[in-house]
Amino acid sequence: MLETVQKVDDQPEKELKLTKADFVSDVNVRWCPGCGDYSVLANVQKVMPELGVPKENIVFFSGIGCSSRFPYYMDTYGFHTIHGRAPAAATGLKISRPELSVWLVTGDGDGLSIGGNHLIHILRRNLDINILLLNNRIYGLTKGQYSPTSEQGKITKTTPYGTVEPPMHPLRLAFGTGCTFLGRMLDGDPKGLQSIFKEAHAHRGTSFVEIYQNCLIFNDGAFNHVSERTVRDERILLLEHGQPLIFGKDKDKGILLNQFMPEVVTLGNGITESDLVVHDVTNPVIAHILCQLDYPDFPVPMGVIYKAERDTYEDLLTAKVEEQIQLKGPGDLKKLLHSGHVWEIGATQIDKDLGGIDDFRQDLGVEEKAPQGIWQTGLMENAVSSLRPPVPIIVAPSDSVAHAIRLMHERNQGAAYVVEDEKLLGMFTDEDIAKKIIGHDLDLEKVSITEVMLANPMTIDMNDSIAFAFHQMEIANRQHLPILKKGKLVGATSTQRLLSYVVGR
Repeated sequence: MLETVQKVDDQPEKELKLTKADFVSDVNVRWCPGCGDYSVLANVQKVMPELGVPKENIVFFSGIGCSSRFPYYMDTYGFHTIHGRAPAAATGLKISRPELSVWLVTGDGDGLSIGGNHLIHILRRNLDINILLLNNRIYGLTKGQYSPTSEQGKITKTTPYGTVEPPMHPLRLAFGTGCTFLGRMLDGDPKGLQSIFKEAHAHRGTSFVEIYQNCLIFNDGAFNHVSERTVRDERILLLEHGQPLIFGKDKDKGILLNQFMPEVVTLGNGITESDLVVHDVTNPVIAHILCQLDYPDFPVPMGVIYKAERDTYEDLLTAKVEEQIQLKGPGDLKKLLHSGHVWEIGATQIDKDLGGIDDFRQDLGVEEKAPQGIWQTGLMENAVSSLRPPVPIIVAPSDSVAHAIRLMHERNQGAAYVVEDEKLLGMFTDEDIAKKIIGHDLDLEKVSITEVMLANPMTIDMNDSIAFAFHQMEIANRQHLPILKKGKLVGATSTQRLLSYVVGR
């Protein structure tokens, strides 16, 4: 008798603690040395273990650009999609798998130019997705063209005299769509990046974070007026919920509202912190004002600008589906496919659709009946030889256009074929007469046929099917085809002859 073996240790297994190294892939990072993308990547990898999300439930999406290599360097699931379309792909996954933590990494070119429309709609829909827009104000991957965020007057390869366009402002765009989380941070601020990534993840809805990112090669120093340590304190407004808008090395400057207009003031001489605007991440009016602040008149806001609570798109969509299931019951795909105006194509269906093939033939003045089954299988089974193609008109390369046209007229054929030493060189058709002869001042007796012929035309074999002949005519966009047998020209056919055969002439 077998004895039951009791498990000695009934304690649950210890949960495996992830580290930054668990999110570093084995793909070599291929950004230029000194690129700001390195900092963003490193800080994203550092934050991932702290989110409490199983590694297999994290997915990164990207489009095209330097920043869009991101999914390769994250040891998570990822999708490197096409230019500007990452929001569409990310939306599809989030709808089908709402439990996943989805991150979308894009750039100012990928996200605001070709992908602008897609970005707008993912922001307004409010899916629970985190979007990181790395803004370097240039196209880096394509070697230094101006981007939608390039400052006015920017000299680049595509604007050698300076761009005349005003730049786009990503946060203003996002705010205008109704995005429920707005933030901005510098690539060179590790603590700031980690903090805002955690807050973005914790937010239920679309999180949009603009990151000022330096392109060392094509736009070095684009944000030096903000990021240089010697000026950073005076030109960055670090935002903290519930605290007044104060900045400056000595924390002696602030922002107040003067008749609803923001104004930079120096504390003292009767101005105190109580006069300043207090940051409230839930206040859309304050968020709107902060999105408008521009250097050099104002410091640049950094941190969480706005957060709002709103139902997410995937929750609303799931609820709508459940509502309809309750009303109408579970769906039946087979029933759906066979509902409405549905029919099966049988042996006589084409006859019915044409109002009767005999009526069709009668309209054409055709008395004989079409070969049995021609509409179903005849075109595939019958060879071109069954068309009884006529003997083609053959001319020599030295013959004139006038000679070829006379032969075509005499024999009532729409094409002549240029042959030398039994080799087909080209063809000359009534289409060529319309395009190349009529309306041109030419002496047709002196113009050689080789000057106006179509060289190396598409051909068919005598044993090819009639259906294939139709197909080749469609590809070549021609109404005449030479027919070869063992490489030698033996006949010719046309759309007129093919149609005549189909209707039984």
